[in-house]
Amino acid sequence: MEKLKEQFSLKNIFLIFNTFLIMGILLGDICYISLGGILAKGLTSGLFVILGLMNLIYLIVKKSKDLKFPIIMLVGLVFAMLGDIILNIHFIAGALLFAIGHVFYFIAYSFVIKFKWIDLVFGIAIFLPSLLFITLVPIFDFGGVLMEIVCIVYALVISLMVGKALSNFIREKNTKNLLILIGSILFFFSDLMLLLNVFGSLGKAVDILCLATYYPAEILLAFSIFLHKDSMVDETK
Repeated sequence: MEKLKEQFSLKNIFLIFNTFLIMGILLGDICYISLGGILAKGLTSGLFVILGLMNLIYLIVKKSKDLKFPIIMLVGLVFAMLGDIILNIHFIAGALLFAIGHVFYFIAYSFVIKFKWIDLVFGIAIFLPSLLFITLVPIFDFGGVLMEIVCIVYALVISLMVGKALSNFIREKNTKNLLILIGSILFFFSDLMLLLNVFGSLGKAVDILCLATYYPAEILLAFSIFLHKDSMVDETK
């Protein structure tokens, strides 16, 4: 009973820390939308990495035996932070860092539910409409073939990541997989808005939608670490 009370207290303490950090990220998001500035962006991105790190520490304190998912998720969050900052300086380098982050997210999701080829089917099903959208919609001006290829490759990587999240949730419906799925979809939507803003020149509205969905996406992915359990699902269905 005493041990149960101690664990409950520890969980509450870390939930309070989560709440304050999430509020800080959302406040930073609002500040960046309103005022802009690379400093505000960097600090806000740093907070979701701290959120993921704190939840990893929670699992370590809780003596969790399987830390592969949370560690790889944290690496993905770090690359997302770097991509977020570098994107304003060099678009292709920022996109590359984000893409690497998505690869780590995909690997992390595969430690929740073991990879199956059907995961790629979901990813390709998401990618094909994205490919048609990028190549056929006339509003885009990529300024050259190289940038268009970069956007297509990036779309493939993020589509596979979202597809894996969707596949995981279909195979095992629980809170963690739901948060991962929503976070992944918000990430995808945010990048779609970024594409429309940078190469479609659709104005402030899509820029706001991009930022208003990006940081909540990272919050959900970072918080999913808190919900991690040691068991890994390996379903045959």
